[in-house]
Amino acid sequence: MPARTGSDYLDGLRRQRPEVWLDGTRVIDVTTQPGLANGARAIASLYDLQTDPAHRPAMTFVAGDGGERLGLSFVIPRTQAELQARGKMMLAWARTTCGMMGRSPDFMNVTFAAWAAAADYFGEDRPEFGENMRRYYDYISRNDLVLTHALINLQRSRHVSGQFNLQAGTALQVVKESSAGLTVRGARVLATLGPLADEIAVYSPRVAQHTEKHSPFALNFALPCATPGLRFLCRESFDIGKSHFDHPLGSRFEEMDSIVFFDDVLVPWDRVFLYGDVDRLNNTALVTHSAAHTAHQGAAKNLAKCELVLGVALLVTETLGNGHLPHAEERIGELIMYTELMKACMRAAEADAALDQWGVMCPSALPAETTRNLFMTAYPRMTEILQLLGSSSLMIRPSEADFASPLAGDIAQYLATDTSSAHDRVRLFHLAWDIACSSFGARQVLYERFFASDPLTRARALAAIYPKREAMDRVLAFLQRDDSVV
Repeated sequence: MPARTGSDYLDGLRRQRPEVWLDGTRVIDVTTQPGLANGARAIASLYDLQTDPAHRPAMTFVAGDGGERLGLSFVIPRTQAELQARGKMMLAWARTTCGMMGRSPDFMNVTFAAWAAAADYFGEDRPEFGENMRRYYDYISRNDLVLTHALINLQRSRHVSGQFNLQAGTALQVVKESSAGLTVRGARVLATLGPLADEIAVYSPRVAQHTEKHSPFALNFALPCATPGLRFLCRESFDIGKSHFDHPLGSRFEEMDSIVFFDDVLVPWDRVFLYGDVDRLNNTALVTHSAAHTAHQGAAKNLAKCELVLGVALLVTETLGNGHLPHAEERIGELIMYTELMKACMRAAEADAALDQWGVMCPSALPAETTRNLFMTAYPRMTEILQLLGSSSLMIRPSEADFASPLAGDIAQYLATDTSSAHDRVRLFHLAWDIACSSFGARQVLYERFFASDPLTRARALAAIYPKREAMDRVLAFLQRDDSVV
C-alpha cells in the first residue's frame, strides 16, 4: 500500500491492541485514552501532511517499478539530491511537532533504510539474517509502519568502569532456541512512542562484553507491538487534560516513554537480524552508518526546537518591551547562535555527504554528530534563557477559563501591554511555561541531556571519528616552518 494517511495510522492502532498499562490500568484503545490520544493524533498529523496533495511531492518518493509513493523518510538516498530532499522532509515533520517529538517515525525509518542497504553486513556469517533485513525494510516501508525501539537493558548495579552489567533475570536475553525462533525474556527501556507504535525494534548500541564473542544478550530483531508476552508500562502522562491554550505543547505532543517487559516472547526466525555476535552488534552503527543517518534526523529535530525557543523568546521580549535592553539582546544572540549552528551543521552534513561502501549517500558524520553533542548542553541553556527573559511574567498565566469569568474585564485591562492584548500575552506565556517550566518541559530537558547517550560517551564518540592527525600535522608544519629565509 502507498504512504498512509492519519486515519490509516489510527485505524491500525485500534486493530492491533497491544498490552499497554497506564496509571495501573490496562489501556483498551490508545487512540481514545486520556494522556495518550493526543500524542496519537500528533503522529496522525504527520501522515496527513505527507499525503496532502499540496505536500505529497516533497514528502514521498516513487519506489521501484510499481509506482507506489512511499514516505520519503524510508528512501535509501543514492544521490546528494535525495539526501537533501529527505532532510527537508524530516524538517517539515519536525516543525509540525515543534521538535517536541524526538522519536517521530522518521528516526527508525532512516535506521532501517541504512540497515537494508547494508544487509550484507548482517548476512555475512548468517545469510538468512541479511535477507530478513531486506524483507523487513520492504514490509515496513510499503506499509508505512510506525516503529518504537528499546535500546537499554535495566541493571541492578553498575560497574565502576561504567560498562553494562548484564544480569540474567533483568537484562533482555535469549532463553531458548527452537525451530520456531528465539524465546526472549527480560526488560528494556526506554521505548519512547511505544504505546503509539505498530512495531518495536530491539537492538543495542553496544554490548560491552568485549571478552565474549557470542552472547545471549546480543540481539537485533523486530516484532509487532501486540505480540503475546510483550507489555508496555507507561510513565505518568504529561498531557493532563488541559486545553491547547493552557498547555499548548503537553496537550499535543505527549510521545510517552515506557518500560517494555518481555515475558518469554517468541521472536520468529524471519524477524531476527542479528543474534549472539557481540562484535557485529558493537560495530553495527559505524559500519552501516546508521548512526550518521539518525544524527541527520536528530539535526532536523534540533533545528525545529531551536526555532521554536528562539521565536518564543523574541515574542516574549517584544511583548514585555525589553528587547532593546543589553541583557535581553545578549540572550537572544545566544539563542540565534544555537539555531544557526544547528542549521549550519545540518547543511554541512548534506553538502559534505559521500557514497559509502553500500552505495548510500551518507551524511558527513562530523557535523551531524556534532549536533548531538552540542544539544546536550545547549537545550538546557536555551530553556534557562527563556526563564530569565520571561522572569515573573511566567507566573502571570490565568487559565483559559478565567477569560470567561467575572474577572475577564480586569484581566483584559491590567495584563495588556503596549504591544499585546492580555489574551495574546497570556497565551504566549503559557507556551513559554510549557517549554521552560512545566513537567512536559522538564521531561524535554532531561530527554535532550541523554537523547544520544551520556556526555562522556558522546565526547568519546566524536573524538573517535575526528581527523586528529590532520590538525596535529598542521601545527607541526607551522613549527617546522623557517620564516628567516628571504
